[in-house]
Amino acid sequence: MSQRQLVWFRNDLRCADQRALSAASARGEVIALVSPCYEQWREHGHGANKLDFWYRSAKALAAGLDALNIPLLVLEVERFDQVPEALVKRARALGCSALHFNDEYAVNERERDRRVAEACRAAGLEVHRYTDTVQFAPGELRTNKGEYYSVFTPFAKAWHRELEGARLKPSPMPERQSPPAEIVSEELPAPPRRATIDTALWPAGEEEAQARLSRFIRDRLRLYQRDRDFPALAATSALSAYLAVGAISARQCLNAVLHHNHGHLADGDAGTSTWVNELVWREFYQHILVGYPQVCRHRPFRQEAQRIRWRDAPEELEAWRQGRTGYPLIDAAMRQLVETGWMHNRLRMVTAMFLTKHLLIDWREGEAFFLDHLVDGELGANNGGWQWAASTGTDAAPYFRLFNPTTQSQRFDPEGAFIAAWLEGFEELDAKARHAPSAQQREACGYPAPIVDHRAARERALSTFAAAFKHPG
Repeated sequence: MSQRQLVWFRNDLRCADQRALSAASARGEVIALVSPCYEQWREHGHGANKLDFWYRSAKALAAGLDALNIPLLVLEVERFDQVPEALVKRARALGCSALHFNDEYAVNERERDRRVAEACRAAGLEVHRYTDTVQFAPGELRTNKGEYYSVFTPFAKAWHRELEGARLKPSPMPERQSPPAEIVSEELPAPPRRATIDTALWPAGEEEAQARLSRFIRDRLRLYQRDRDFPALAATSALSAYLAVGAISARQCLNAVLHHNHGHLADGDAGTSTWVNELVWREFYQHILVGYPQVCRHRPFRQEAQRIRWRDAPEELEAWRQGRTGYPLIDAAMRQLVETGWMHNRLRMVTAMFLTKHLLIDWREGEAFFLDHLVDGELGANNGGWQWAASTGTDAAPYFRLFNPTTQSQRFDPEGAFIAAWLEGFEELDAKARHAPSAQQREACGYPAPIVDHRAARERALSTFAAAFKHPG
């Protein structure tokens, strides 16, 4: 007689091509489990938009599992340190012989999983762990010196060189099982705070994720490299939120590319290669979390970056948060973030560099604000992006690189269409004026003057960063 298997879902909320679920279903009857830990996630900075999306994605997962007669149960604990004891107790009560889960890589999550595995083994439960969210487990790819990669390009070269078909082979979909006797799915508790955005912008579930992937591959992939930096265009995949909760995996995305691109990932058109590398970037940051765990502890990747003398400027910080800096592209981007829970990637770089270089405000302030609002908030990509822009991180922009928000606007939103969509009154201005309105035009639109002069801010930033990076002490 097959034995009962317990599958613990976290940020891998799908039924198709799910390593832990597929392996467990091959061994016996499956019971699924989630442990929301909303309080812990809030302490880690995840905001209401992300938690609401996770909750709705988990409910979509429950419906998918129900079609397979797999009940989804809820471990109602608020913190990671409560999980091991509660999970073991639940597994015993259910009569499970083994626990299955896919690995996660941030420091607190790895410690939680270590303690869960230890507690389960002590209780006589088998523990089976899987590499699912990345193609290579952190530590599998190393430099010639045996170290974790700290620069993306050599990491990506190693990734492409070592990737073989077995790593991308999809896991079989579980077969529909007989309903477990006397076990029914449990109601998932909603997060304590409501989302601040219109949740209809982000329908949850793997069906929506697959539909978005199919549309992107069909309509926009080949033009991705050309169009991806223009925020007024719908040129990106809009899959980041679904990747963050695991409603779709990078492996599924890569297999879609292989199918579309005649069995190739890196060969062919620039759009395909560029998008694949964006998926590799996400994996690179997961490796960084393990190889350089200081980034999980609110510390810069570069040790010398601890010497940067950040400014305490609460009024300017608040102007940046509210989209009232007087730089139209910055303000339009920040309003997009607050109203939709998402920001175009080019604008994430521009707004982050503005905060850390023009205003010389600590990148951790911006990282926290983004994570509090993003529907796709995830430690690796968010922290990696912020430290890149602030020149404090791995493979970061040189400290002397400062995006000029006006020229960025002119280059990537030449007609000012994105700006006009988010700033009141700007639709009445001509395209040229939208990038740098006159004083009279600003007054007519109720729009503020710039809170900082670009040239003066640039000189201040260069001096401050040079003092930290070039001169010890």
